[in-house]
Amino acid sequence: MLQLRPSCECCDTDLPPDSADARICSFECTFCEPCATTKLAGVCPNCGGELVRRPVRPASKLAKFPPSAQRVVKPAGCEAAA
Repeated sequence: MLQLRPSCECCDTDLPPDSADARICSFECTFCEPCATTKLAGVCPNCGGELVRRPVRPASKLAKFPPSAQRVVKPAGCEAAA
């Protein structure tokens, strides 16, 4: 089950569970759409994997399967993967 992390790792923008702007890689690293496309060119800076739109969990499932509350933020921001 996806963690549904609450924010962008680059800029700390809030990404609620129903956000259409959340992008993830296969390791669930999470970024907002602007950072994923402009700063990172669709590539995860952590693993080099593809960043794709995060699925939206149905609201009816959020009580039983809540999103993560743990924010993961890079203090210096993000750099594109080499």
